[in-house]
Amino acid sequence: MSVIDARHLDGVSETALLTLHQRATEAARPDGIIDDPMAITLRDGLDYDYQDFGRTHQATALRALVFDDVTRDYLAVHPRATVVALAEGLQTSFWRVDNGEMTWLSVDLAPIIALRQQLLPASERLGHRAQSALDHSWLDAVDATDGVLITAEGLFQYLTEDVVFSLIAACAERFPHGQLAFDSVPRFLSAYSQRRGFRLSANYTAPAMPFWFTADQYPRLQVIPGVRAVRELRYPAGRGTLVPWVTRQSYRLPALARFRAPVTLVEFN
Repeated sequence: MSVIDARHLDGVSETALLTLHQRATEAARPDGIIDDPMAITLRDGLDYDYQDFGRTHQATALRALVFDDVTRDYLAVHPRATVVALAEGLQTSFWRVDNGEMTWLSVDLAPIIALRQQLLPASERLGHRAQSALDHSWLDAVDATDGVLITAEGLFQYLTEDVVFSLIAACAERFPHGQLAFDSVPRFLSAYSQRRGFRLSANYTAPAMPFWFTADQYPRLQVIPGVRAVRELRYPAGRGTLVPWVTRQSYRLPALARFRAPVTLVEFN
Protein backbone atom coordinates (compact mmCIF):
# COMPACT_ATOMS: atom_id res chain seq x y z
CA MET A 1 0.00 0.00 0.00
CA SER A 2 1.36 3.42 -0.96
CA VAL A 3 1.84 6.05 1.73
CA ILE A 4 -0.47 9.05 1.43
CA ASP A 5 0.33 12.50 2.81
CA ALA A 6 -1.95 13.44 5.73
CA ARG A 7 -0.13 16.58 6.79
CA HIS A 8 -2.85 18.78 5.28
CA LEU A 9 -5.28 17.96 8.10
CA ASP A 10 -5.66 20.58 10.81
CA GLY A 11 -8.01 21.66 13.57
CA VAL A 12 -10.55 19.07 14.69
CA SER A 13 -9.85 16.97 11.59
CA GLU A 14 -6.26 16.52 12.77
CA THR A 15 -7.55 14.89 15.95
CA ALA A 16 -8.54 11.95 13.71
CA LEU A 17 -4.83 11.24 13.33
CA LEU A 18 -4.33 11.55 17.09
CA THR A 19 -7.01 9.01 17.96
CA LEU A 20 -5.89 6.68 15.14
CA HIS A 21 -2.34 6.75 16.48
CA GLN A 22 -3.49 6.09 20.03
CA ARG A 23 -5.67 3.17 18.97
CA ALA A 24 -3.12 1.64 16.59
CA THR A 25 -0.35 1.89 19.19
CA GLU A 26 -2.55 0.08 21.70
CA ALA A 27 -3.51 -2.57 19.15
CA ALA A 28 0.16 -3.22 18.34
CA ARG A 29 1.06 -4.00 21.96
CA PRO A 30 1.41 -7.68 22.90
CA ASP A 31 -0.93 -6.97 25.82
CA GLY A 32 -3.10 -4.48 23.94
CA ILE A 33 -6.72 -4.16 25.03
CA ILE A 34 -8.10 -3.78 21.50
CA ASP A 35 -7.85 -6.01 18.42
CA ASP A 36 -7.60 -3.52 15.56
CA PRO A 37 -5.18 -4.56 12.79
CA MET A 38 -6.97 -2.25 10.36
CA ALA A 39 -5.96 0.74 12.50
CA ILE A 40 -2.29 -0.29 12.33
CA THR A 41 -2.47 -0.65 8.55
CA LEU A 42 -4.24 2.69 8.18
CA ARG A 43 -1.80 4.56 10.41
CA ASP A 44 1.18 3.13 8.54
CA GLY A 45 -0.39 4.16 5.23
CA LEU A 46 -0.39 7.85 6.17
CA ASP A 47 2.58 10.19 6.05
CA TYR A 48 2.49 12.08 9.32
CA ASP A 49 4.90 12.62 12.21
CA TYR A 50 2.88 10.94 14.94
CA GLN A 51 5.57 11.73 17.50
CA ASP A 52 4.19 15.28 17.49
CA PHE A 53 1.29 13.96 19.59
CA GLY A 54 3.52 13.03 22.51
CA ARG A 55 2.92 10.03 24.77
CA THR A 56 0.31 7.40 23.98
CA HIS A 57 -2.28 5.97 26.37
CA GLN A 58 -5.09 3.42 26.42
CA ALA A 59 -8.01 5.80 26.99
CA THR A 60 -8.87 6.17 23.30
CA ALA A 61 -8.95 2.40 22.84
CA LEU A 62 -11.12 2.02 25.94
CA ARG A 63 -13.58 4.53 24.52
CA ALA A 64 -13.62 2.65 21.20
CA LEU A 65 -14.47 -0.56 23.04
CA VAL A 66 -17.48 1.09 24.68
CA PHE A 67 -18.78 2.21 21.30
CA ASP A 68 -18.10 -1.25 19.86
CA ASP A 69 -20.14 -2.85 22.64
CA VAL A 70 -23.16 -0.57 22.22
CA THR A 71 -23.06 -1.14 18.46
CA ARG A 72 -22.94 -4.92 18.85
CA ASP A 73 -25.77 -4.78 21.37
CA TYR A 74 -27.96 -2.84 18.94
CA LEU A 75 -27.10 -5.10 16.03
CA ALA A 76 -27.89 -8.17 18.11
CA VAL A 77 -31.52 -6.99 18.18
CA HIS A 78 -31.52 -5.20 14.79
CA PRO A 79 -28.99 -7.12 12.64
CA ARG A 80 -29.87 -5.25 9.43
CA ALA A 81 -29.84 -1.80 11.00
CA THR A 82 -28.07 1.27 9.66
CA VAL A 83 -25.20 2.57 11.77
CA VAL A 84 -24.41 6.25 11.17
CA ALA A 85 -20.93 7.27 12.32
CA LEU A 86 -20.90 11.06 12.65
CA ALA A 87 -17.53 12.78 12.18
CA GLU A 88 -16.05 9.30 12.02
CA GLY A 89 -12.55 10.49 11.30
CA LEU A 90 -10.18 7.57 10.83
CA GLN A 91 -12.08 5.12 12.99
CA THR A 92 -12.06 1.48 11.88
CA SER A 93 -15.14 0.44 13.84
CA PHE A 94 -16.92 -1.04 10.79
CA TRP A 95 -14.39 -3.86 10.54
CA ARG A 96 -14.43 -4.59 14.27
CA VAL A 97 -18.20 -4.94 14.60
CA ASP A 98 -19.37 -5.99 11.12
CA ASN A 99 -22.02 -8.72 11.37
CA GLY A 100 -22.28 -9.19 7.61
CA GLU A 101 -25.80 -7.69 7.44
CA MET A 102 -25.73 -4.11 8.69
CA THR A 103 -25.32 -0.95 6.62
CA TRP A 104 -22.77 1.67 7.68
CA LEU A 105 -22.81 5.37 6.79
CA SER A 106 -19.65 7.38 7.48
CA VAL A 107 -20.24 11.15 7.72
CA ASP A 108 -17.26 13.50 7.78
CA LEU A 109 -15.62 16.39 5.98
CA ALA A 110 -14.32 15.86 2.46
CA PRO A 111 -10.57 15.56 3.30
CA ILE A 112 -11.27 12.77 5.81
CA ILE A 113 -13.67 10.92 3.50
CA ALA A 114 -11.07 11.11 0.71
CA LEU A 115 -8.47 9.44 2.95
CA ARG A 116 -10.93 6.76 4.03
CA GLN A 117 -11.85 5.93 0.44
CA GLN A 118 -8.21 5.84 -0.63
CA LEU A 119 -6.90 3.66 2.17
CA LEU A 120 -9.71 1.53 3.56
CA PRO A 121 -11.38 -1.45 1.85
CA ALA A 122 -14.62 -0.79 0.01
CA SER A 123 -17.86 -2.58 0.85
CA GLU A 124 -21.32 -2.39 -0.69
CA ARG A 125 -22.63 -1.95 2.85
CA LEU A 126 -20.31 0.97 3.62
CA GLY A 127 -21.41 4.41 2.41
CA HIS A 128 -19.89 7.88 2.74
CA ARG A 129 -21.22 11.42 3.04
CA ALA A 130 -18.59 14.11 2.58
CA GLN A 131 -20.18 16.82 4.70
CA SER A 132 -20.34 18.26 8.17
CA ALA A 133 -22.38 16.30 10.69
CA LEU A 134 -23.99 19.65 11.52
CA ASP A 135 -25.52 19.79 8.04
CA HIS A 136 -28.64 17.78 8.83
CA SER A 137 -29.13 16.74 5.21
CA TRP A 138 -27.36 13.46 6.03
CA LEU A 139 -30.53 12.41 7.84
CA ASP A 140 -32.23 12.11 4.44
CA ALA A 141 -29.64 9.52 3.34
CA VAL A 142 -30.39 7.10 6.19
CA ASP A 143 -32.53 4.01 5.58
CA ALA A 144 -34.30 3.59 8.92
CA THR A 145 -36.37 0.56 7.89
CA ASP A 146 -34.46 -1.91 10.06
CA GLY A 147 -33.37 0.42 12.83
CA VAL A 148 -30.82 3.20 13.26
CA LEU A 149 -27.90 3.64 15.63
CA ILE A 150 -26.04 6.95 15.48
CA THR A 151 -22.58 7.24 16.97
CA ALA A 152 -20.79 10.49 17.74
CA GLU A 153 -17.42 9.31 19.00
CA GLY A 154 -15.07 12.18 19.78
CA LEU A 155 -17.34 14.81 18.24
CA PHE A 156 -19.68 16.62 20.61
CA GLN A 157 -17.01 18.09 22.91
CA TYR A 158 -15.81 20.27 20.01
CA LEU A 159 -19.27 21.75 19.44
CA THR A 160 -21.48 24.11 21.43
CA GLU A 161 -24.37 23.06 23.63
CA ASP A 162 -27.11 24.47 21.41
CA VAL A 163 -25.72 22.66 18.37
CA VAL A 164 -25.46 19.35 20.25
CA PHE A 165 -28.99 19.51 21.64
CA SER A 166 -30.39 20.54 18.26
CA LEU A 167 -28.74 17.56 16.59
CA ILE A 168 -30.03 15.13 19.21
CA ALA A 169 -33.54 16.56 18.86
CA ALA A 170 -33.40 16.19 15.07
CA CYS A 171 -32.35 12.55 15.39
CA ALA A 172 -35.06 11.83 17.96
CA GLU A 173 -37.70 13.28 15.66
CA ARG A 174 -36.47 11.48 12.54
CA PHE A 175 -35.57 8.05 13.94
CA PRO A 176 -38.18 6.70 16.39
CA HIS A 177 -36.96 3.55 18.17
CA GLY A 178 -33.40 4.43 17.20
CA GLN A 179 -30.47 5.19 19.48
CA LEU A 180 -27.62 7.69 19.67
CA ALA A 181 -24.34 7.20 21.55
CA PHE A 182 -21.92 10.02 22.31
CA ASP A 183 -19.01 10.78 24.61
CA SER A 184 -18.32 14.03 26.41
CA VAL A 185 -16.00 15.62 28.93
CA PRO A 186 -16.59 17.05 32.42
CA ARG A 187 -16.80 20.76 33.04
CA PHE A 188 -13.31 21.20 34.49
CA LEU A 189 -11.67 19.65 31.41
CA SER A 190 -13.74 21.82 29.09
CA ALA A 191 -12.82 24.96 31.03
CA TYR A 192 -9.14 24.06 31.10
CA SER A 193 -9.07 23.38 27.35
CA GLN A 194 -10.64 26.73 26.56
CA ARG A 195 -8.41 28.67 28.91
CA ARG A 196 -5.02 27.07 28.28
CA GLY A 197 -5.46 24.39 25.62
CA PHE A 198 -4.37 20.78 25.92
CA ARG A 199 -0.69 20.93 25.06
CA LEU A 200 0.13 17.28 24.42
CA SER A 201 3.68 17.98 23.30
CA ALA A 202 5.95 20.81 22.23
CA ASN A 203 4.52 20.45 18.72
CA TYR A 204 0.83 19.82 19.26
CA THR A 205 -2.02 21.40 21.20
CA ALA A 206 -5.46 19.80 20.98
CA PRO A 207 -8.43 22.03 20.04
CA ALA A 208 -10.60 23.59 22.73
CA MET A 209 -13.63 21.62 23.90
CA PRO A 210 -16.48 24.07 24.61
CA PHE A 211 -19.18 21.45 25.24
CA TRP A 212 -19.18 19.60 28.53
CA PHE A 213 -21.78 17.14 29.72
CA THR A 214 -21.81 14.63 32.57
CA ALA A 215 -24.13 11.92 33.83
CA ASP A 216 -25.66 14.14 36.51
CA GLN A 217 -27.01 16.28 33.63
CA TYR A 218 -29.13 13.50 32.09
CA PRO A 219 -32.51 15.03 33.06
CA ARG A 220 -31.75 17.80 30.55
CA LEU A 221 -31.70 15.24 27.75
CA GLN A 222 -34.80 13.43 28.94
CA VAL A 223 -37.02 16.47 28.29
CA ILE A 224 -36.11 16.57 24.58
CA PRO A 225 -39.21 15.50 22.58
CA GLY A 226 -38.82 11.94 21.34
CA VAL A 227 -36.22 10.90 23.93
CA ARG A 228 -37.37 7.84 25.86
CA ALA A 229 -34.38 7.01 28.05
CA VAL A 230 -30.82 8.11 28.78
CA ARG A 231 -28.15 6.01 30.43
CA GLU A 232 -24.42 5.91 30.92
CA LEU A 233 -22.30 3.17 29.35
CA ARG A 234 -19.46 1.96 31.53
CA TYR A 235 -15.87 1.79 30.39
CA PRO A 236 -14.09 -1.59 30.61
CA ALA A 237 -11.46 -1.95 33.30
CA GLY A 238 -8.43 -1.50 31.07
CA ARG A 239 -4.86 -2.73 31.34
CA GLY A 240 -2.55 -2.63 34.33
CA THR A 241 -3.24 -1.92 38.00
CA LEU A 242 -3.91 1.82 38.30
CA VAL A 243 -6.37 2.31 35.41
CA PRO A 244 -8.74 -0.52 36.49
CA TRP A 245 -8.66 0.76 40.09
CA VAL A 246 -9.46 4.33 39.05
CA THR A 247 -12.24 3.11 36.74
CA ARG A 248 -13.87 1.09 39.52
CA GLN A 249 -13.65 3.93 42.01
CA SER A 250 -15.14 6.45 39.56
CA TYR A 251 -18.38 4.46 39.37
CA ARG A 252 -18.73 3.70 43.09
CA LEU A 253 -20.26 6.98 44.25
CA PRO A 254 -23.06 8.88 42.47
CA ALA A 255 -21.38 12.14 43.48
CA LEU A 256 -18.49 11.32 41.14
CA ALA A 257 -20.75 11.42 38.08
CA ARG A 258 -19.89 15.06 37.45
CA PHE A 259 -16.17 14.24 37.24
CA ARG A 260 -16.39 11.40 34.71
CA ALA A 261 -16.10 11.68 30.94
CA PRO A 262 -19.13 9.52 30.15
CA VAL A 263 -20.27 7.66 27.09
CA THR A 264 -24.03 8.28 26.96
CA LEU A 265 -26.72 6.26 25.21
CA VAL A 266 -29.88 8.12 24.21
CA GLU A 267 -32.86 5.94 23.27
CA PHE A 268 -35.69 7.37 21.18
CA ASN A 269 -39.42 6.68 21.51
